[in-house]
Amino acid sequence: MDANDALRELGRQECLRLLATAQVGRIVFTRHALPAVSPVTFRLDGDGAVLLRTSAASDLVRAVDGEVVAFEADAVDVDARSGWSVVVTGRAAVVTDRVELERLARTGLRSWAPSPEEVFVRVGPDLVTGCELVGGRATHGLHVSA
Repeated sequence: MDANDALRELGRQECLRLLATAQVGRIVFTRHALPAVSPVTFRLDGDGAVLLRTSAASDLVRAVDGEVVAFEADAVDVDARSGWSVVVTGRAAVVTDRVELERLARTGLRSWAPSPEEVFVRVGPDLVTGCELVGGRATHGLHVSA
């Protein structure tokens, strides 16, 4: 970061607004007692929960179901030295309620790598944090590449 760069913390609502603009993020979980990260497509649910859709047989599902995980998404403009990063931390759970599954199926969320048998995983938004970096400018404007 250079002397003209500004870094500021974002409030929960601003974090969720920015997160809703992203399509790909990373889920951080524990695999064999070590940290692991996996890229995923996602959507936000109405309460700010992160929704993933993935193979029912995946190692990811077995590793995250019932566990506390972190989910991170960001947008960066390297040339402008600006962007944002948001992290949602909460308990992950495979969605099993039939009514909820029908609702989620209508969201259009697709798996990163589609498979014949898929599940939805919901990450509760227990803790939502984020920051914005604006290079060489005031912190009131956010310039993010498309």
